[in-house]
Amino acid sequence: MQIRASTSAPSALWTAFCIAEKLHKHRERAKPAQHAKPREFTADGPCQVMTWDITYLPGPVRGHFFYLYLFLDIWSRRIMGWQIRDTETAESAAELIRRICDEHRLEHSDLVLHSDNGAAMKGSSMLTTLRWLGIRPSFSRPGVSDDNAHVESIFRTLKYRPSYPSRGFQSLELARAWVSDFVRWYNFEHLHSAIGFVSPDDRHHGRDIELLERRKAVYQAAKQRNPRRWSGATRSWHRPRVVRLNPERATQLRGKAAAKVA
Repeated sequence: MQIRASTSAPSALWTAFCIAEKLHKHRERAKPAQHAKPREFTADGPCQVMTWDITYLPGPVRGHFFYLYLFLDIWSRRIMGWQIRDTETAESAAELIRRICDEHRLEHSDLVLHSDNGAAMKGSSMLTTLRWLGIRPSFSRPGVSDDNAHVESIFRTLKYRPSYPSRGFQSLELARAWVSDFVRWYNFEHLHSAIGFVSPDDRHHGRDIELLERRKAVYQAAKQRNPRRWSGATRSWHRPRVVRLNPERATQLRGKAAAKVA
């Protein structure tokens, strides 16, 4: 039987022929590359699991960029540290993580730091620093963007701010000033939907417990005064107690089922 590949040949028939003749089989001596899903890490408090990345900020001329390094605590969504440089290097990242650990007095042995597979993330200076600090590194799968979704989300928030300069930053100093204002707004004023519409700084320091309890009491009192306003339960002001990095499929399904019940 001879079948020649052509655009007119039915795709199903051609696929069946390839499978029958084992044309899809890996032929090289080396084993095919396998990229397992990153391990699931769970945080039930601040400074347990952090994630970081580097994003481009447009410069004064086309093709010129500044590099924003940003570290995020996934439990509180608080920006723990950031810097803007002219270059993207592992040395700059290592310097920043050392400064973050000193500033926040982090317990290094309990900290997991997740990132993608960029050169700055896997550079020898960065990996050596993490090993020296006792921080456990975690990496995304190559080519999989949602393995680092928390920090990608904050970059989107940053670049969709109304004040974000559409024509780029005219200097490194102006870029640093703008991001400094953004970090202040994000940490102290932004009401984050994933953590109960409280600010990341309030959640990071435990002030969200009282805030959410007060909101719950206000809604319950309003429902008692006018029960016809609600056909069902009021908005749930529960405090998310656990945040998972790269959750397993079974964990995701249980979380969705619990959300429906709540």
